[in-house]
Amino acid sequence: MNLRDQLEIAFVHLKERKRQTILTALGVAVGSAMLVTTIAVSRGSSSNVITKVIDTAPHVLISAERVVPLIPDNIVERAGRVAMVTRNLNLDEQEVIKNYAEVVQSIRPVEELRSISPFVLSKLLARNKTRFTPCVARGIIPHFEAEIAGLKKNLLETNALEELASTPNGILVGDLLAKKLAVGYRDRIVLVTKNSEEFPVTVVGRFSSGFNAKDEREAYVNLPLAQRMEGIASNSVTGIGLRTAHVERASQTADQVEKLSGYKAESWDETNRNIIEFYNRNGMITLVLVGFVFIVAGLGVSSVMTTVILHKVKDIAIMRSMGMPNGDITRIFMFEGLMIGILGVLIGSPLGHVICHFVASIRFEASTAGVLKADRINLIEMPDAHLLVIVFGILIAVLSSWSPARKATRYVPVSILRGEVGA
Repeated sequence: MNLRDQLEIAFVHLKERKRQTILTALGVAVGSAMLVTTIAVSRGSSSNVITKVIDTAPHVLISAERVVPLIPDNIVERAGRVAMVTRNLNLDEQEVIKNYAEVVQSIRPVEELRSISPFVLSKLLARNKTRFTPCVARGIIPHFEAEIAGLKKNLLETNALEELASTPNGILVGDLLAKKLAVGYRDRIVLVTKNSEEFPVTVVGRFSSGFNAKDEREAYVNLPLAQRMEGIASNSVTGIGLRTAHVERASQTADQVEKLSGYKAESWDETNRNIIEFYNRNGMITLVLVGFVFIVAGLGVSSVMTTVILHKVKDIAIMRSMGMPNGDITRIFMFEGLMIGILGVLIGSPLGHVICHFVASIRFEASTAGVLKADRINLIEMPDAHLLVIVFGILIAVLSSWSPARKATRYVPVSILRGEVGA
């Protein structure tokens, strides 16, 4: 018996039980559609987070941690053994990059760099009358910072950066922080430092990055004001943000910057590794859980095949009596599982595409409850996801039919013809 004959017999068996065949194929189809949708949602969530990180954070960040210790020339020239103390800091003293202008000049030869912005971070308490909330003020030079972290395009007031540059005691606040403090344009608030010093500032604008944690905690002030609040010299900063021409090469650029500056430099993916890994891990867990839908569909295939075999025991006995090899009988019933799997994925893959399109078209009110502010579910549907689901769905169906197919070859023809069910 050739393969064509085996396929015809398998098709006739399934045709005789149309209802069970269709319901089982629908089980595979539902699993396929859900897996396609889950892969698209998982990829969309990860991509959305990565895009937001790239848009709202420097591509490369230089911190105040030195990787190459400073050694004065007059000590190097002397002969003999020299003992150096590399760290002798007061616990309350903040690490800074001294003479940051020299550091900036040292890294300018790096061709990938497009923008350089020194900054000072200051942890403060923002107060508006009876309202208090902690915040982080980033002291910047406005025209340098404009393109570093997408600040310019995230402004809610178009000319806010220009106004910040012309207002020494101005402050640019996140929109969620402004709501917490109940402040608007040109309102005055007070920034309280860790030493209980108070600095009155004027709100010159708001920004909305889409990162809720950033929008409810961060603010921008002028660099000299931040230096005064932190009590550091005017030639010192706590970090330098860099924007590169090619974000995918940020890691290599960070290595070059680190060698030239002597300070530790991290690319955006290193700085935000925990956030990216969290979303990738959650996506993988969700994918595994939804994958169990296929296992359930596989059990359905196995159940249908067992029922078919129980109803075809006399046919099996006749085929065995005519000398048909066990392998041919096994293949007939495994072909039935193959047909169910193919029918299921042919329905499920297009259904998954329709569901993805429908979910992507849904719009809702942007929420601030999660990590990101969004008015839609971001999905990324790729052909490889459909290919993976088709292969996996067919494989599950075939494997689920293997055990019942093997069981069919164990029946003893004489026992079946005598009316006995067991082998």
